[in-house]
Amino acid sequence: MTGAPFVGSLRAGPLQTIADVAGVTVGHCTLDAGPVQTGVTVVRPHGGDAYRNKVPAAASVINGFGKSIGLVQVEELGVLETPIALTNTFGVGTVANAQARAAIEANPQIGRDWPTVNPLVFECNDGYLNDIQALAIEEAHYRRALAACATGFERGSVGAGRGMSCFELKGGIGSASRVAQLGGRSFSAGALVLANFGRLPMLTVAGARIGQALAVSDKAKPEQGSIIMIVATDAPLDSRQLRRLSMRAAAGLARTGSVYGHGSGDIALAFTTAYTVPHDADFVDVPPLLSDTRLDPLFLAAADSVEQAIIDALYSAVSVTGRDGRRRLSLNDMQAGKP
Repeated sequence: MTGAPFVGSLRAGPLQTIADVAGVTVGHCTLDAGPVQTGVTVVRPHGGDAYRNKVPAAASVINGFGKSIGLVQVEELGVLETPIALTNTFGVGTVANAQARAAIEANPQIGRDWPTVNPLVFECNDGYLNDIQALAIEEAHYRRALAACATGFERGSVGAGRGMSCFELKGGIGSASRVAQLGGRSFSAGALVLANFGRLPMLTVAGARIGQALAVSDKAKPEQGSIIMIVATDAPLDSRQLRRLSMRAAAGLARTGSVYGHGSGDIALAFTTAYTVPHDADFVDVPPLLSDTRLDPLFLAAADSVEQAIIDALYSAVSVTGRDGRRRLSLNDMQAGKP
C-alpha cells in the first residue's frame, strides 16, 4: 500500500491482507489485450477440498443490483462448497461452470450419488474499460486463477479488478487485515474487495474528502458500479454470527464515501476458518463459539479492514486504457497530475 494512509485503531496482521487469516489464499488470471481488460480472481478458504470440507459462511446484500450465483444456498445452508470466484458480469455463468467441473473432477459422485455443488461467483460490471460484449472469460481462466492461489498476491488492476473503476478512478482488487482481542485471545479478520463503485467528489480517504479537490465538476451523476466485499476470520462463529459480521462491511464502505446508490450492487460475504463442516458427517465438531456480547472488536476489525481494502485497491491500481481508448487514471497518477 505505497503512499496509502492507515485507517482505524486496530493493528494489521503481518501480511496486511486477507491471507493473514491462516489457510486463506488468493489467485488471479488477468486479461490485458487492447479492448479486453478483465479477469478472474479466486479466494480459497483453505487448501483442501471445499466441497468435502465446507466452511461456515453468510452474506449480506446491502444493495442488490447484481447478478451473482450461489447466494440463495449460502443463505439457506450457511456454508461454502467451492472457492469464491470474482469476475465481470457476463463471465459469471462461465466461471460457475468451471467451478462445477472442478468439483466434479475431484468428486465424481457429485450430481449422482451425492447432491450437486453450489458454485459461488460474484461480479461487477467492468464495461467502461473492458469490451464486456466480447465474452472473453473462459473456463480456463478460472482454473489459472485457482492454480495461482497463494498467500502473496497482487492487488490493484489485476484479475477480476483489471477493468474496474472506483470513484471514477482506476479501481480493482484491494485487501487488508486487522487483529481483534476477544476474551483474552487474538483473532484475525481480513478483507478482500472488488471495488467498482462511487463518484469522485464523494471519495473520502481516512476521513478527508479528497475527491472534492480532484473532481473537475460536482454534477449530480448517479452512483453506478458495484463492490464485492469478502471478509474472512479465524474466530469461531456460526453462520448467523457471520451474517452479522458481513453486515459490518457496510460501515467500512460508507466511510469511503459510498451511499449505496440505486445502480450499485453492494454485497458482502463473511466466512470463518475456525472449523469445517465435513460433507458426509453425521455430526459436526464445532468449537466453543464466541458470545454475541463479545463481538464488537471483531465488528470493528471487519469495518476497518474493508475500508482499508478499498483504499488499498485505489493506491495499488495502475492507470489502464481499454476499449475505444477509454482511460481510467489511478489515484496516484491523478494526484501526481499525470495524464
